[in-house]
Amino acid sequence: MEPCPFCNIVAGEVPARIVHRDEQCTAFWDIHPQAPVHLLIVPNRHLADLNEAAAEPALLGHMLGVAAQLARRMIGGGYRLVINTGREAGQSVFHLHLHLLGGRRMGWPPG
Repeated sequence: MEPCPFCNIVAGEVPARIVHRDEQCTAFWDIHPQAPVHLLIVPNRHLADLNEAAAEPALLGHMLGVAAQLARRMIGGGYRLVINTGREAGQSVFHLHLHLLGGRRMGWPPG
């Protein structure tokens, strides 16, 4: 199995600009930002995607709560949350991650 970059960040083996860490999840700046604020929120244990995490509603709820707290603190206004699941949807790192995007007006449709 290929090393997971997000597991390496959570373990402290790879540097990242971490803005939040608790017992369940870690949030850090995306290295290829698509908005002035572009954070990734990942579970601390490896779950490949939303399909695998569907049996973990408490974890998913916690991640959404962390996203809302970070958005209030770092954006203040509107923001977007995105979870890509599967290669066809644009998932490139197969460790569940929630994109928090804000700081500019977002267009619709997004994809």
